[in-house]
Amino acid sequence: MWEDVIVEEVRQARTRHAEQFNFDLWAIFHDLKRQENAGQRQLVTFPPRKRRRSRALTKVKQPHVLQSSQAAT
Repeated sequence: MWEDVIVEEVRQARTRHAEQFNFDLWAIFHDLKRQENAGQRQLVTFPPRKRRRSRALTKVKQPHVLQSSQAAT
């Protein structure tokens, strides 16, 4: 099986970082957030996107659409 050297290097770095915190996800998360806040990069956030209704829900909410399609059969 072919192995990507870059992917392997990233996985090793991730494992070394996790070992420092005894693989505690909350501790890892807080360390990454601390690094993010201490960094010099400008962070960009976007407002949440509006959810679109699925077509299935639209048909359920509009019974007249179902009635007209059933009348055609």
